[in-house]
Amino acid sequence: MSTGGEGGKVRARVEVRNLFPTPVVVAQVPDHARLDAALAPTILARAATAPSTAHSNLGGWQSDWDFERWGGAEGAAILAFAQELATALTVDRLGRKVAPAWRLNAWANINRKGEANEFHTHPGSFWSGTYWVDDGGAAADPALGGEFEIQDPRGVAPAMYRPEWVPRTEGGASMGAAESIRPIAGAMLLFPAWLSHAVRPYRGDGARISIAFNLS
Repeated sequence: MSTGGEGGKVRARVEVRNLFPTPVVVAQVPDHARLDAALAPTILARAATAPSTAHSNLGGWQSDWDFERWGGAEGAAILAFAQELATALTVDRLGRKVAPAWRLNAWANINRKGEANEFHTHPGSFWSGTYWVDDGGAAADPALGGEFEIQDPRGVAPAMYRPEWVPRTEGGASMGAAESIRPIAGAMLLFPAWLSHAVRPYRGDGARISIAFNLS
């Protein structure tokens, strides 16, 4: 970089620091095919007898926050993995390991054609996450939608004077925009509970089935 000064251009040392990172963790759950084979019919059967709640869902079915009670051994295995993952990724401010006694609540979701979830956060929690039991074919065909969408948490960035400009740094192009993650059966997302997120409309003929959870 050059700056003006007496005697012409002056070489300046420039250090770019990317501060305030936002962790979004993607993990593949071991033995997920066996777990999913039991979880999918369990969740579909529950949806056939229990009414949907109304939170962030735009259509679709969402269970009460009681998945732990009826998810069976396979559901317990998913939630145990979530807690182990969260513990491994949590330290104190000096970087030392901690041993949280997590308080957990979890629920199941089914989205069919045209159904989605609006942007929301999960107040009162530390980590939040979702596990895809069935991606409804979206993993193989991106045209089916149903992506998990994450909103830029940097406040008023979209309202700045030149929103089409971005910093020339790693991750700069996402300023004021959103990121999306395609659902894949067997994958788990873990993210800070304050991160605003949504689910784009699913356009397939099947069922997009997921388990969501909070850890506090």
